Amino acid sequence: MERSTLVVAGAGMVARRLVEALVERGATDTWDVEVFGDEPHAPYDRVALTSYFDLERPEDLLLGDQALWSTPGVTLHTGAPVESVDTATRTVVAGGEGRRYDALVLATGSYAAVPPVEGADLAGCFVYRTIEDLDSLRAWIDERSSALGRPVRGAVVGGGLLGLEAAGALTSLGTETTVVEFADRLMPVQVDPGGGEALRRLIEGLGVHVRTSTATSRVEADDEGRVRGMEFASGDRLDVDVVVFATGVRPRDELARGAGLDVHPRGGVLADAGCRTSDPAVFAIGEVACVADRVWGLVGPGYTMAEVVADRLLGGEAAFTDADLSTKLKLLGVDVASFGDAFGTTPGSLEVVYADPVQGLYKKLVLSDDASTLLGGVLVGDASAYGSLRPLVGHALGTDPTGWLLPESAERPTGGALPDEATVCSCNNVTAGAVRCAVTEQGCTDLAGVKACTKAGTSCGSCVPMVKQLFQAQLAEAGMEVSDDLCEHFSLSRAQLFDVVRVSGIRTFSELVARHGRGRGCDVCRPVAASILASLYQEHVLDGEGAALQDTNDHVMANMQKDGTYSVVPRIPGGEVTPEGLIVIGEVAKDFGLYTKITGGQRIDLFGARIEQLPAIWSRLVDAGFESGHAYGKSLRTVKSCVGSTWCRFGVQDSVGLAIALELRYRGLRSPHKIKLGVSGCARECAEARGKDVGVIATDQGWNMYVGGNGGFTPRHARLFAEDLTTEQLVRAIDRFLMYYVRTADRLQRTAPWVESVEGGLDAVRAVVMDDALGIAADLDAAMDAHVGGYRDEWAATLEDPEKLRKFASFVNAPDVADPDLAYVPERGQKRPASPAERGVVIAGDTLPVRTAGGPL
Repeated sequence: MERSTLVVAGAGMVARRLVEALVERGATDTWDVEVFGDEPHAPYDRVALTSYFDLERPEDLLLGDQALWSTPGVTLHTGAPVESVDTATRTVVAGGEGRRYDALVLATGSYAAVPPVEGADLAGCFVYRTIEDLDSLRAWIDERSSALGRPVRGAVVGGGLLGLEAAGALTSLGTETTVVEFADRLMPVQVDPGGGEALRRLIEGLGVHVRTSTATSRVEADDEGRVRGMEFASGDRLDVDVVVFATGVRPRDELARGAGLDVHPRGGVLADAGCRTSDPAVFAIGEVACVADRVWGLVGPGYTMAEVVADRLLGGEAAFTDADLSTKLKLLGVDVASFGDAFGTTPGSLEVVYADPVQGLYKKLVLSDDASTLLGGVLVGDASAYGSLRPLVGHALGTDPTGWLLPESAERPTGGALPDEATVCSCNNVTAGAVRCAVTEQGCTDLAGVKACTKAGTSCGSCVPMVKQLFQAQLAEAGMEVSDDLCEHFSLSRAQLFDVVRVSGIRTFSELVARHGRGRGCDVCRPVAASILASLYQEHVLDGEGAALQDTNDHVMANMQKDGTYSVVPRIPGGEVTPEGLIVIGEVAKDFGLYTKITGGQRIDLFGARIEQLPAIWSRLVDAGFESGHAYGKSLRTVKSCVGSTWCRFGVQDSVGLAIALELRYRGLRSPHKIKLGVSGCARECAEARGKDVGVIATDQGWNMYVGGNGGFTPRHARLFAEDLTTEQLVRAIDRFLMYYVRTADRLQRTAPWVESVEGGLDAVRAVVMDDALGIAADLDAAMDAHVGGYRDEWAATLEDPEKLRKFASFVNAPDVADPDLAYVPERGQKRPASPAERGVVIAGDTLPVRTAGGPL
């Protein structure tokens, strides 16, 4: 079959969605898709650009699974913009070379507009649009802060969405920030005057200065041509060292103009409902396209255009008729949402407003003239109702409108009340009916399955609460009731709580419970939150308020024993230890009078350490090269191994080397329950790998991977997951399996029951890990890479921090005094805690005389 060539000019978010849509529809069987972008990166999440400074790796901003660009028939050219278009010959010039096309899609997006202000081109003036813009901005601030010896003073010209995001970026870089807005309020396009005033109070409360109704007339330069100040039309001035212009964007339509395509007088390539331009072979999508006499500046409409073009290229008749311009975002930590007819322009419309300046809340609903139909709304300070309200635009609220606004309000209607045609996910154009069909016709029985089936909630995530309501309502209608609330303080499962923390960037329990829970927490949710925060941010368990969330064992990084003393378990990766290491452990045990035992995980446990002794013990172990074995945490415990091909005549692979590498890779990984791994060097299985959460058995061709084994109350045998993997394939598969488990398992759920609880069981987990069935493989990989790169031994860090060391004392008023209630009995050459009967005749703190087995005291 003769193949056709599609050239995509632009490699942004909308271009990527177009390629995804084509691949999903099998278009690459007949089309060769070539994507040309001017930036040196694959498409990244420009909506989340503000988070760039907080990322461990810049690659974490990339969109979706990067395997998309390895799809046969798809080629991504970075740093190679399309330079010109010749519609007569159907060719483009890109990277200095001519390329012929059968169809061309213009997805060049927009550029940051800079107002005609004198001095806007001075050193220290920036725009806020690309990763390179942010890199330049950060470098400038770092250099000026060092040179000036004080915090840099910055200003953002423009108080809209982009301007407040830029202000957030400046603030995160330690800059004293002022937002300058020409209109009478912040975000004038999205919020009304009342919402703007509430937003201003909240933003100023965070330390950002705001000047509204202010026009910038000039940027002043110092003697070296760098920014030193700003002058305003009012005659006022402001000392600044950096200025960011965020006054809007303009379509990048220069390619279309050069090619003679029709362009709107105000900018943007004119296109019809099929996104086809004045040349039938050329389409336009995203911010460069002018469809229905307007340029649509949000990613949601751009995604819809991409779907339309994908359908048209395959002979369909899809059309772009309208788009949801609702927005919900968090700016400088402040929730803001706007949807529908937010300004009440509909004739006869009514407004219901709730404002609480003390709490920083402003909520407005716009209703029809009979106060029954929702037309739109504005939410500032608390946008929790957005997910439920936005799909109801154009529909009856069915209850007192004030019930949606007032705190502790009356019960709100559930998602089950939505009509099938109501759109619940505007990013992916998913209706309530599609969510219901996922349950009734496609058998989805959990939220993850619904999201995978419909794509609802997989982009910005703001619709997830509504999707969950719909899903649960449909299950209830089918006679099934499922409650996965974590506890009385959180109406979320552990997996949902994990996603909330990951997406929102929340870093403390107090913020988490204030925004997504109620009360002060309990011994169920507090340790779960601590585990989630540790999994995502690799922060020390004793840092900040996190120390108060921990279980007793995590709180002192040791396992409490029956007599109130603690055990010390240094990590011995793969069970391999040098004679020098053994000597140190022996000397520590002898000097501190500790009971020693070889554990089932091939390491040495030291029992009987008093709390005030723990720092001294660990100081000697750390100096000898040992680190925490995390025997106290819900995390990786051990990776057991046989000697494999290193010594054994039957071994076919280096099981010890792999076990050590795996243990060092996953050490400290916080999880819903403890994790154990095993590596056997041949099929004789001496390491008992099939009794572990992840078991690895060597073959002549590589490694077989088993998952879902564990001991405990209900022992499980691990099941075969994948065969004859290379070491690289094996490690990546284990990465994804563990991270998927960490993200989605319930509290205290071992891997065996978790695998069974996943819809589709082991096959479904295998599809996610090996085939990327949910499109999250890259995200899982990045999360594991972040964990590995951010690991630091908890005990080594504790020994360097005097504040943390203060926690290790028997008594507040006598930190070095031993607990006088401890009593021991000698047995088999070591001491053990005295039994209740033995304690009756022992002197506190002493050890009973040695007795023969079974003999009298």
